[in-house]
Amino acid sequence: MSAYEKEYQWATQDPQDFWGAQAKNIDWFKAPQTVLAEDENGIERWFPDGLLNTSWLALDYHCEQGRGSQTALIYDSPVTNSQQSYSYQELRDRVAKVAGMLAAQGVEKGDRVVIYMPMIPEAVMAMLACARLGAIHSVVFGGFAANELAVRLEDAEPKLVMTASCGIEVNKVIPYKPLVDKAIMDSRWKPECVVVLQRPECPAELTQDRDLDWARAYQQALPHACVPVLATDPLYILYTSGTTGKPKGVVRDNGGHAVAMKYSMTSIYNIAQDGVFWAASDVGWVVGHSYIVYAPLIHGCTTILFEGKPVRTPDPGAFWRVCEEHKVDVLFSAPTAFRAIKKEDPDGEQLKKYDLSHLKTIFMAGERLDPPTLEWVEEKTQKPVIDHWWQTETGWAIAGNPTGIELMPIKAGSATKPIPGYQVEILNELGESVGPNQQGFVALKRPLPPSCLPTVWRNHDRFESGYLSQFPGYYVSGDGGYLDDQGYLFIMGRIDDVINVAGHRLSTGEMEEIVGGHPAIAECAVVGVHDDLKGQLPLGLVVLKDGVKIDDAQLEGELVGKVRDQIGAVACFKHALVVERLPKTRSGKILRRTIRQIADGEQYTVPSTIDDPTSLDEIERALNS
Repeated sequence: MSAYEKEYQWATQDPQDFWGAQAKNIDWFKAPQTVLAEDENGIERWFPDGLLNTSWLALDYHCEQGRGSQTALIYDSPVTNSQQSYSYQELRDRVAKVAGMLAAQGVEKGDRVVIYMPMIPEAVMAMLACARLGAIHSVVFGGFAANELAVRLEDAEPKLVMTASCGIEVNKVIPYKPLVDKAIMDSRWKPECVVVLQRPECPAELTQDRDLDWARAYQQALPHACVPVLATDPLYILYTSGTTGKPKGVVRDNGGHAVAMKYSMTSIYNIAQDGVFWAASDVGWVVGHSYIVYAPLIHGCTTILFEGKPVRTPDPGAFWRVCEEHKVDVLFSAPTAFRAIKKEDPDGEQLKKYDLSHLKTIFMAGERLDPPTLEWVEEKTQKPVIDHWWQTETGWAIAGNPTGIELMPIKAGSATKPIPGYQVEILNELGESVGPNQQGFVALKRPLPPSCLPTVWRNHDRFESGYLSQFPGYYVSGDGGYLDDQGYLFIMGRIDDVINVAGHRLSTGEMEEIVGGHPAIAECAVVGVHDDLKGQLPLGLVVLKDGVKIDDAQLEGELVGKVRDQIGAVACFKHALVVERLPKTRSGKILRRTIRQIADGEQYTVPSTIDDPTSLDEIERALNS
């Protein structure tokens, strides 16, 4: 039996023993006597009688262990041309004072604090300060429209908002204070206080009675100690983006989250306690919560906070420069970041300028890792590229290549195997398990492992109806896919990305894999558009690599031929349009649903999460031509 099989079986057959053992790897104020119990809603909860504090685990614990002088956080900001490092002791002392600043404004255990900030060290300090007090933070991606902020204020009902005067997007300064003021004006819930960190690029006017200058309040604050909380007390609320209607507030608890974060750093990422870990994401997303802030610091790593982009800050060598300069051991980002680099530097000329000898592994998540991107990054970096699949709702990987347990052979298009603790099954419409290589609903058998959401903030019915009620005893991920005969998991995209062509259910993800494999293409999207005869037909939208010249009709013919060869005539793939860029959310997800609505001539709302609204106009023009 392999090391992975042994660990996986232990976690599956005796989850209480397995997670009880993992819980011993963190420093509890009061160790849990109960590993697993049901709450009043019948939801499984981990370590319910344990007492701890997440900020203690991330900072104070390391100082107590004599590691206070080790670098905890490196801030690297090409947009302001500045860098700053903080040791564990420096970061602890600053976080303790920020916590004191919040406490002076009346923030207590259980209160909510909304954090609306750019990628600056104070954003990390704000999160950890909330955790220190037992307050519940809700980070809203900096730069979200005022309406998005307003609906989150109404749902979370924060006592206080923490913000900065501005954010910087490549070379554009975005004032935040007017957005915060408008959001509060539009919201039925009015926070008592807005703490504003002034940035020199665009100072804000503090005109309201509720406005407080961060620097002045910090100067007057006294350090605050860690407040013990129950393992089942909420650490944060994170609203899922890109959904229609009211956003869902995913609740994360303190205890299960800390145990899972610690376990993942060894089992999945295989990084030493004093290693350098870089998640190139944003603190507004779940990757930023889990792998910029909490997991690396709980584990004792150096974590990197990067205020920049994979391209244009200043060029497509930005990632490689950071890896060389800070001796990064593990890099983690979304496939869309590497596609952007590939588009601007298809031959990897920028990469050749940098020494990547320190870099051990590249991890990708956030969307499906298409094989052409996997192969390009592998070829250019000569590093192992590990795909893994997870969700905001789980907080850490459901499936991946557990490099700290056993490095398995990589299969392009697969997130490898379920991580110990997750029981992944593929179900049909009747909720029955299907055999190998049969596509269906990707579902997780309960109990879910530690860190997974126990509810939706103040809307448990929505949690039950959205995730648990379709197939009793299972959590439904919303993704479709299959397990092959070796137990490798292939995620083929959201269930609604499966199209029905003349009665045949076909995966647009599979078509994207084939289309994206063409040497001229940087990235692509395939969506199903309405057809009176066949129900739906696939339509490809493709972005060319920089510098590539090819006749559109020739390219379309080659792509149609490739799909026909590999899937068959049944796919009915006949059209591919060249566009300058694909519409995406700020976290890099392609807005396939909106593209589909445009193609079908339906009314659509411009999603508030969109990175560049003009990209939709371009899609409309391409489709109408």
